[in-house]
Amino acid sequence: MTQRVEGPGLSFHTFRSRAAATEVSFHIYAPPAYAADRARRFPVVYWLHGSGGGFSGVARLSALVDQAIAAGQVPPFLMVFVNGLRMGMYVDWANGRAPLETIIVHELRPHVDATWRTIASREGRLLDGFSMGGYGAARFGFRYPELFRNVSMMGAGPMQDTLERTPRASGVRAEDLLRDVYGGSQDRFREVSPRRYAEQNAAALARGSRLRLVIGDRDETFENNRDFHDHLVRLGIPHDWIVLPGVGHDPIAVLTALGDRQWAFYRDAFAAEGT
Repeated sequence: MTQRVEGPGLSFHTFRSRAAATEVSFHIYAPPAYAADRARRFPVVYWLHGSGGGFSGVARLSALVDQAIAAGQVPPFLMVFVNGLRMGMYVDWANGRAPLETIIVHELRPHVDATWRTIASREGRLLDGFSMGGYGAARFGFRYPELFRNVSMMGAGPMQDTLERTPRASGVRAEDLLRDVYGGSQDRFREVSPRRYAEQNAAALARGSRLRLVIGDRDETFENNRDFHDHLVRLGIPHDWIVLPGVGHDPIAVLTALGDRQWAFYRDAFAAEGT
C-alpha cells in the first residue's frame, strides 16, 4: 500500500486484487472538466514511475498536467499513477511475490474503465513512464498493442539484452533482482523484455501503434536506448526518437527540455477521439 499524496485533482484509491490477494493502491488525477461535464468520457494516461517508488513525483506531475490542461496545451484526460513498488519492474515476479503485470494490465485497467468515465479502447489509452517506468511502458505497450495504442518511453531501462546492473535509485543488486523477478535466468529476462515483444508483435505495432522514445544524451542509459531505437528501426516499427542535449537521468529535466513536445504527443495521441 502506498502513502496518500495530495495534489491538484488527485485522489487516492484502493481495489481488491485477486492476483495479489490484498488491497492495491493507486492515485488518479481528474481534470476540472470531469466533474463539470458528467456526460463526457475521457482518455486515460497510465503513468509508470521509476525505481524508488515515485511517490514524491506524483504531486508535481499532476500539477504540471493540471497547468497544461488549464492553459489549453492538451485536452482534458485522466491520469492513473500506478503502484509499481520500489523495484517492481512491472513484471509478474518469478517467485510469485509481486504479480505486477497482472495487477496493472488485467485488474487495474478494467477497474478504472468500470469506475470512471473513460474512453475504454486502445485509442483512448496512453502509457507513459520514466526509467523503470519507461521499461514498463514498453513491456505493456509492445506486449498488448490491442489494449494500448500510445506508448511513451522516457529514460527507459533496462532496455539491454542482459540484466547486469540496476538503476542507481533502486538500492537493489542486479543479481538479487534477477533472482527475485526473473528466477535468476537471463533467458527469462530476455523472454519478457520489450525487445522480444517488439519482435513478436512487430507487424501489429508497425500498423497501429504510436510510439515515442525520449532520452537525454547525458543519461547513463543512452547507449542502451539508442540500441533499442536501432532494434525498432530494423524491425520496421515507426516511432519518434527524441534525444535531449545536455540532459541526464532526471525526469523533471526531461519534461522541462521537452516543453510543449510532451503535450504534443498527448494531443496527437487523443486527436482521433475528438477530445
